[in-house]
Amino acid sequence: MKLLRKIGFPISLIYGLVVYIRNMMFDYGLFQSNSYDTPTICVGNLSVGGTGKTPMIEYLIALLKDNRRLAVLSRGYGRKTKGFLKAGPSTSVEHIGDEPFQIFKKYPQISLVVDADRRHGIAVLEKDEKPDLILLDDAFQHRKVKPAFSILLTAYGNLYVDDWYLPSGNLRDGKKEAGRADLIVVTKCPPNLSLGDQGQITSKLQPLKHQQVLFSTLVYDTLLQGEGGSLELEELRGKKVLLVTGIANPAPLLAYLNDASVIFDHLEFRDHHFFTDKEIALFNSKEMILTTEKDYVRLKGKVNNLYYIGIEHRFLGDGRQQLLNALTTL
Repeated sequence: MKLLRKIGFPISLIYGLVVYIRNMMFDYGLFQSNSYDTPTICVGNLSVGGTGKTPMIEYLIALLKDNRRLAVLSRGYGRKTKGFLKAGPSTSVEHIGDEPFQIFKKYPQISLVVDADRRHGIAVLEKDEKPDLILLDDAFQHRKVKPAFSILLTAYGNLYVDDWYLPSGNLRDGKKEAGRADLIVVTKCPPNLSLGDQGQITSKLQPLKHQQVLFSTLVYDTLLQGEGGSLELEELRGKKVLLVTGIANPAPLLAYLNDASVIFDHLEFRDHHFFTDKEIALFNSKEMILTTEKDYVRLKGKVNNLYYIGIEHRFLGDGRQQLLNALTTL
């Protein structure tokens, strides 16, 4: 893999130039960026996957839903439909994609729509749903929309300042574009990350005067959920467990399960993978399948003895209150 990334370095230079020119067109007003009457919060990153965007959207919903009429707008990556689509009782994961479907099932009271054309999606939401606030999932690169507030995520183990353009690295956008964010959240931090280490990371990121830097860790639920009910994580000990993942970076989950002394085999698939009949048959031949919540929505009803392990962001220190304070002006 390292060799392939070195070979791809010239392509990275071309990719970076294209990204630079595109952003410059927006910066100088040659490409139009629209603002909207309804406040919008953009959650995104500069890299490809693995920073916890969906759990952050869910965190914001839980934080704001009691006082705001919320809507979520996503592209619906990997879905088998096109155009604008609002989630409803008959909606399936194939209609809107795994991550939007996960959000909708957890918060069915929220207006959730998918549309690759974010401007069109916002216009329809404002006309038909009239939300107080729209959460834009993975829209940091979608510069045709100028959000009221932008949250940029970067993973503790792979800060964007240490990365490089695709395909040699994981960046899909320029590092200087971080300056468009109002808030930078360093995700997947060790829960005991010291204030000194936080300060060093903040200095490394070099935030602008208007930017806050917060730190969060990912917390796994010890109560596993499945169609057959719930199961304590410790009950997996002594069982033959097959872990199935189709996410960008399963490494934190593997480390967590190993620390919890869970013995398992692991089958890793690409992000957003739709499982084949052959793969489903293999899973059904196993004693127990453990997966992520995102993968669970694609496997539910097809696999026996299927459980998922939930995950959520937890801010370090007083980060939660700082986030809430930053959003009160919207």
